[in-house]
Amino acid sequence: MEYRKLGNTGMEVSVLSFGASSLGGVFEQVNPEQCIETVRAALDGGINFIDVAPAYGETLAEINLGRALRGLRRDRYYLATKVGAYSEAKGDYDYSAGRSERSLHESLKRLGVDYVDLIQCHDIEFADHDQIVNETLPALHRLKSQGLTRFVGITGLPLKVFPSILERVKCGTVDTILSFCHYELNDDSLADLIPYLKEKGVGIINASPTGMGLLTPQGPPAWHPAGKAIIDGCRKAVEHCKAKGANVVKLALQYSCSHPDIATTLVGTARPDAVCDNIDFVQEPMDERLMAEVLEVLKPIHRFNFTRGRPEHRDPLLGS
Repeated sequence: MEYRKLGNTGMEVSVLSFGASSLGGVFEQVNPEQCIETVRAALDGGINFIDVAPAYGETLAEINLGRALRGLRRDRYYLATKVGAYSEAKGDYDYSAGRSERSLHESLKRLGVDYVDLIQCHDIEFADHDQIVNETLPALHRLKSQGLTRFVGITGLPLKVFPSILERVKCGTVDTILSFCHYELNDDSLADLIPYLKEKGVGIINASPTGMGLLTPQGPPAWHPAGKAIIDGCRKAVEHCKAKGANVVKLALQYSCSHPDIATTLVGTARPDAVCDNIDFVQEPMDERLMAEVLEVLKPIHRFNFTRGRPEHRDPLLGS
């Protein structure tokens, strides 16, 4: 497993990391015992960074992850969780200082740890950015001063939310950003922000290398926000790989982990065999010819996107 520095945190994280949203039944029903096996398989395979949130399965992911981490040495892994977003379906967002502080204490209890390595403001496209700057981030830094977290980050889908915050805070206030669905085979728009983030000393966490299911044989779930053009375009790439006898998920993971300035890419699964496959994929050489073919297939929808959040935080739409 390759390891990279996460911004200025001093943490060296595995290029492939574990997205524990899968343990909350976000994609399919989960078995608690299998969740334990999956997390152990990830750590045994060299993954050392785990990301979770209270919103995933409405705390179920944290509960299952806490069970899986029980009895393991704390220095075997870096652990990240979040505050602010608690249920997208219910519109449950609360970025207030009090709720954020309570949220971390609740997460620590569910996870069975004394501290997390990274606490993140979750899905800030749904937040008032004045509140994030003036209330939420200061609250998280108070928690840091108490030893409950080592670093502070922000997460979101629209790319414009990151400079929106970073331009308004002192350097070092935000240690990391977590972006998803913007560094994958069909949409690499996160790459445009990388020089800016590096200049700020901000570590980059990527997620959803298959576009939340777009680049998988089974296709995206019914709730997926992508339009027909994106779904159909990605299906053509999936079919191209199938016709070649190749694994599109393998190619997607290899591509997303290939950028040297992206510290780590989160992948979620609740199955131990799948996490072992993913670890193998990123350690195998990339089929450059197939990669070029698939990128050509995807060219008609290159950087087509979807967005969400408050109107002022949404990215301009390209394609549909």
